[in-house]
Amino acid sequence: MRVLAAMSGGVDSAVAAARAVEAGHDVVGVHLALSRMPGTLRTGSRGCCTIEDSRDAWRACDILGIPYYVWDFSERFKEDVVQDFIDEYAAGRTPNPCMRCNERIKFAALLEKAIALGFDAVCTGHYAKVITDSDGNPELHRAADWAKDQSYVLGVLTHEQLKHSMFPLAETPSKAEVRAEAERRGLSVANKPDSHDICFIPDGDTAGWLAEKIEMTTGDIVDESGAKVGEHPGANAFTVGQRRGLKLGTPAADGKPRFVLEIRPKENKVVVGPEALLAIDEIRGIKVSWAGLPIAEVATCEEFDCYAQVRAHGDPVPARAHMAGDELVVTLTEPLRGVAPGQTVVLYQGSRVLGQATIDAARSLQRAAL
Repeated sequence: MRVLAAMSGGVDSAVAAARAVEAGHDVVGVHLALSRMPGTLRTGSRGCCTIEDSRDAWRACDILGIPYYVWDFSERFKEDVVQDFIDEYAAGRTPNPCMRCNERIKFAALLEKAIALGFDAVCTGHYAKVITDSDGNPELHRAADWAKDQSYVLGVLTHEQLKHSMFPLAETPSKAEVRAEAERRGLSVANKPDSHDICFIPDGDTAGWLAEKIEMTTGDIVDESGAKVGEHPGANAFTVGQRRGLKLGTPAADGKPRFVLEIRPKENKVVVGPEALLAIDEIRGIKVSWAGLPIAEVATCEEFDCYAQVRAHGDPVPARAHMAGDELVVTLTEPLRGVAPGQTVVLYQGSRVLGQATIDAARSLQRAAL
């Protein structure tokens, strides 16, 4: 096949491209330039799309003997990922920028351009697996190494996108094996640290970065009964589950710490309460999509058993789910702590990813009873 290898400049994408070449595919490497101001992206182990990453990607392609290009997706990234991040926080939600980047940049804009240029598939270094069923339909599954599994952030991929997705690291038992393979192949990124955190916030200070983008207005911090217990510098700087930085003037009756339970941007209020009230029993999701063909119960709006995961490295918990119109309703049989609107819930059956939704509301039965 003609394969476009997305080269982030890290060890995973380099080894994935090497395996695609070794499998006999006609491979071309491409690095995505996501900012025209490199200083606005994180560097070293904390970044993923910087100038140094571009150079590392070029060196890997040179060793592999494949063509290398840099594609400028900076405007698309600014609008679809960075601005979305700002807008979501301004609305009192907690977005996942890596999920949006995979959805709108790496597997929408990139794949769309690749297919237009005659490529059959896009290859990435994600730890996930595509399995084809007996009818030839693709399914997304967890990788062999569950500790490195990245199927959660790929839960936004559609049936058509999965048909053109290639994940050569799917069966790799550990990251250590990937690094060892890179060393054997002479790839200079063999020992390069993993990227993490938000790439477009250079110093890692999310609250400070947002304060420059969103108008912050002081307001009340209230408890679960509505009584004022403090003041905040701007509701958008807080997120559900947060404990630090509240600076409450009124202690809790039981003397225990309070946590952020809810953000109310229209009222400019932050609601706090005991840790127990962070336990969520029901999730309602919008912008629902299915990874591959949806299971039969989706069309009939019947309930089905599944596991729900709300963080990239969070533990999946047993649940029952069904569609109610355009909304996905997930009832958790084991409560999850600190679920915030704007996050993504991904549903699984065994190792298979069923689909995902953006969390619009998270309900605590205990809090509702108060």
